[in-house]
Formats: sequence, structure tokens, C-alpha cells
Amino acid sequence: REVGMNSSSFAGALRAAVREDPDVIMVGEMRDRETVGLALRAAEMGFMILGTLHTNSAAKTLDRIIDIFPSAEQSSARISLAASLRGVVSQQLLRRVTGKGRVAAFEILVGSLAVSNAVREGDTPKIYSIIQSGRGLGMETMDDALRGLVNSGAVELDEVRRKAHDKSKFDLVDEI
Repeated sequence: REVGMNSSSFAGALRAAVREDPDVIMVGEMRDRETVGLALRAAEMGFMILGTLHTNSAAKTLDRIIDIFPSAEQSSARISLAASLRGVVSQQLLRRVTGKGRVAAFEILVGSLAVSNAVREGDTPKIYSIIQSGRGLGMETMDDALRGLVNSGAVELDEVRRKAHDKSKFDLVDEI
């Protein structure tokens, strides 16, 4: 389903797509409560939902999803998200050291029991430390991804400093 071609809205397209028993549903941008609510319900029904949001970290993504709901509905939205979340990938684009093109840095959050508990409890500040301790599961913080790009010579340190979450980690070149 494509908005404009097959449907007049994201929500309408999502409703119609679920009825067709798809393998994957891609929601180009989750920007309103109705669309996010439908995506959460579809995920709870077992559909794989891929959605985009304009955020620059996994924790901000989770907060944005929850905050789109009125306060009276946020608890049930947290429960739905905690039950169905499989992962979040946040990306930032940085100028290459050559000046030609950009390279992506990725923060990766993998759904786990710790993530589900933090989401359900509304403790998204804990997400960063969960990502740090989840390296063995394939998780990576944005700052670690940025450090890797500097170490590989792909981007300049000044470019990374502008994008880093914890800028103090990039103050001393020797620490990188």
C-alpha cells in the first residue's frame, strides 16, 4: 500500500495492509498517534513492523513513540512496545574525511528482557547503559560507532564531536 496511490493516509494504508496478511509492513514515518497505535497493534499481532522516526538515539526513539500518546494512554503504549520491540537502529550521517559523500554511524539496540523492563517502567534513561552492557548481543552506542569511524580514518574528530551524545568522551584525542 502506498499513501496517495492506494490509500489517503498512513493509518488507512496500515489498516488495509494488516488485512492482507503481509510478511513485513514498512511505515515510512510514524508521525501521529493513530499510525503509531496501529503499528503497535500490528506488531502485537505478530507482524514485523519497520518504521522510521526522526530521532538520533534509541532512547529518544522510544520516548517519541510513547510521548505521541496522551498521558492516560502512555502506560498501555509502554506495555505494548515492551512486548513487541525487537530492535531500534538510529543513524547519523557524517561528512567523510575526503569531503566526498557521507558515512553512517549506527546506534543499535536489540530487544532484550532488560530493554522490555526499562520500556515498561518508563525508564528510558537506562537504555544507554543497557546498550553498553549488551555488546555481546550486537548492541552499540552511537558514541562507540562514532569512535570507530574516527579510528578507521573515515571521519574527522571535529565532525564526530558535533554528533556525539557525550562530547566529553571526544575531548582528548589520546582517549580515542
